[in-house]
Amino acid sequence: MNRRLFLTALGSVSLLSSCSQPDAASSKPSTSSDKKPNIVLIMADDLGYGHLGCYGQKIIKTPNIDKLAADGARFTQAYAGCTVCAPSRSALMTGLHTGHTPLRSNGGGEPLPVGVPTLATVLKKSGYRTALFGKWGLGAQGTEATPDRHGFDEYFGPLHQVHAQYYYPTHLWRNGQRVELQGNQNGGQKEYVPDVLQAAALEYIQKTDGPFFLYMPSIIPHHEFQSPSHTLEPYKGRFEETPFVREDRGFAPQPRPAEHFAGMVARLDEQVGEIRKALERKGIANDTLIIFTSDNGSIGDTPAITKTFEGGGPLRGYKGDLYEGGIRVPFIACQPNTVPAGGVVDEPLAFWDLMPTFVDLAGGEIPKTPVTDGVTIAPLLFDGSDAKLPEPHPTFYWEYGSGDKMKQAVRMGDWKAVRLKPGAPLALYELRLDPDESDDVSAANPKVVEDIEEYLKTCRQDPPVLPSKEWDHRTA
Repeated sequence: MNRRLFLTALGSVSLLSSCSQPDAASSKPSTSSDKKPNIVLIMADDLGYGHLGCYGQKIIKTPNIDKLAADGARFTQAYAGCTVCAPSRSALMTGLHTGHTPLRSNGGGEPLPVGVPTLATVLKKSGYRTALFGKWGLGAQGTEATPDRHGFDEYFGPLHQVHAQYYYPTHLWRNGQRVELQGNQNGGQKEYVPDVLQAAALEYIQKTDGPFFLYMPSIIPHHEFQSPSHTLEPYKGRFEETPFVREDRGFAPQPRPAEHFAGMVARLDEQVGEIRKALERKGIANDTLIIFTSDNGSIGDTPAITKTFEGGGPLRGYKGDLYEGGIRVPFIACQPNTVPAGGVVDEPLAFWDLMPTFVDLAGGEIPKTPVTDGVTIAPLLFDGSDAKLPEPHPTFYWEYGSGDKMKQAVRMGDWKAVRLKPGAPLALYELRLDPDESDDVSAANPKVVEDIEEYLKTCRQDPPVLPSKEWDHRTA
């Protein structure tokens, strides 16, 4: 079945276009089926473009994710919302790039303002049940930005991004209530958080009738590095290790971080397989779109892991950079009999495209305020390897940080520009010829640089001032 779902065109975008938000359609999209798919969105934490077998990884085995790609479509130019956690998740949830989304850095746990439309709120309006099992990262308990205030019917997991960095914490948060993990009290390590959350997600699939939106932002493979023993076993003693120690965060010291990193990714891979089996047992696999991705690029500050697994693949940079290795991420879509199997899609997309896409699939309406920066990528999901968008994609924009530390990046067609601090000259790369961004061609292409500079004058607004506070990870 080839389901084509289109919004009214958002308008073609030329090289000279401004990055003011596109004029999204207010009418409902046409569909070839009245059946709304369940949507399962699985997002890893700091999983790089090159950490999966289907993207070139040679050491860590990821058979379930590789099969997900073989049974569906693998995207080669998919971009996260940002190069670090909170702004990337903010772009994902709001459909706004980081020149417009409220959160621009990890900061002090600033909350996503209540009232901003999110994936969950727009899908609820289309009749979806909504649930989150995993890391929220957009507002801690005690703020007004918990998941229930942003459209989720139920949630379970760590809310503050620092709390989410621990694999054996004493507690999690479920629907506003603190849930004690008894096996982890007094230094115990008996309740591995990714497994606790996986069990909750599997139970949700079993008990819930569709259509539903299940958001699963895993904490794997972010540090601290802790792997369950059964997935660690195949990697023991295989790597030259540099111990990982971060006393400032209270992380458990890890003498064998590469082993545990591999075991963590292997456990995430198992969990993807478990989700697919749960959907099959329920008889809803063909009715469910699974999307697997990561919130940003690979870590680059842990030598044993960086050198061993080459998480950026052939790309330059890591988490914290606006080069491709910091923002280009794995992205896989699978729905049997709907997403053509074995597709490899080279068309670029970004996290802020998911809001109009999900609304498209749900037969809903795009919020008018604020207007999304994204476009529906449904044709890329359902039309196979040669899929193209009916109109050119709007220019892509990222920023990270604030004040004199703000970094910016722009992609227009095959041109990619990076500015490392305000007022600095733009470095320009032609990605089609130079995907690893090794050759700055700005001097040879002054007109392109001029066009991008014009774009940068209108493509962003300063973010709102949001409340911030220091949080104790033991209570967050």
